[in-house]
Amino acid sequence: MKKTIILILTILASAQVKAQLIKEKSLNISIGYGIRAPYDDADISGSGFYLQGEYVLDLAKWIDIRPYAGLILTKPDTDNQQNEPNYKVTSNAFLIGTKARIKAPFPWVAPYLEAGVGASIGSFETYTPFTTIDKSGLILHIPFSLGLELGPKHNFDIAFTYYFHPSVEQFSGAAAFGFSFPLNGN
Repeated sequence: MKKTIILILTILASAQVKAQLIKEKSLNISIGYGIRAPYDDADISGSGFYLQGEYVLDLAKWIDIRPYAGLILTKPDTDNQQNEPNYKVTSNAFLIGTKARIKAPFPWVAPYLEAGVGASIGSFETYTPFTTIDKSGLILHIPFSLGLELGPKHNFDIAFTYYFHPSVEQFSGAAAFGFSFPLNGN
């Protein structure tokens, strides 16, 4: 009985403790030029529009966690080098997942690298001389980005961001520009 009371009191006391794991919270919006290409060595691509929003949870000056939701819409490029009208790589997908960003906390310019895991919901077509895939629904993707945070508060960023889709043998990417703003209470 004594151990049970101590356990209950410990749980109640720990519920009142507020750990400072999350230093700041902000929202990041990115927009850019989206691209799509197959994994294989075919000179076929697609291009279009990219948009993403991230809920940024700063753990330290050099690392943060970023749950995200985004959209990539691409259509086949007309200047594909394979000269076959049926070859194309396209996607219209909603992206959702979580990434971790590791950055060098330099003033004004902070280079970063991020990676994570997510899911894409939409339609994907990969028609090349080596691959024939037409898939719709929910698939896994692996996000990866290289970029720079800019400004005295690092609230602007430019990035090359990629989403690898193994099940449809293609990747999407974007050259994107983003803006972060702190949420109330920070």
